Amino acid sequence: MPFNPKRRIAADPGPGALEDLAARVRYGGNPEHKHNPGDFGLTPPARPRADKSKCDWAGIVERAVALRLLREGIRRGLVSQQWRGRYPQNVWAVTDDGYPLEAQLENSGSGAYHGYPMPGTDPFRDVVLERWIPT
Repeated sequence: MPFNPKRRIAADPGPGALEDLAARVRYGGNPEHKHNPGDFGLTPPARPRADKSKCDWAGIVERAVALRLLREGIRRGLVSQQWRGRYPQNVWAVTDDGYPLEAQLENSGSGAYHGYPMPGTDPFRDVVLERWIPT
């Protein structure tokens, strides 16, 4: 699986900008990244792809948890340099159990994201883990 080698974490945008962004984002979800998409209000795909990483593997089975992690990643400044409109293309976070996650913007109009655990073979996961400073 090829990974985007151009991913970079953006510089700090200044006071209040990250908190404002965190308040605006939504978590939509993608059924291909859920073994059991029930709490997310998603319909399982007709032909699931075995190569998609599942949020369930990282213990994320509730939409509220996914949204909390998305917002926490933003507050900690783990947003990509690349933006589409008012939202960063990617946001990264780490679960309480230490699993690094990547969220991808799925709707630049509403600020909705879907996320997935970063595979162990993704070299950018080390960058995320280094930047995730416990609070």
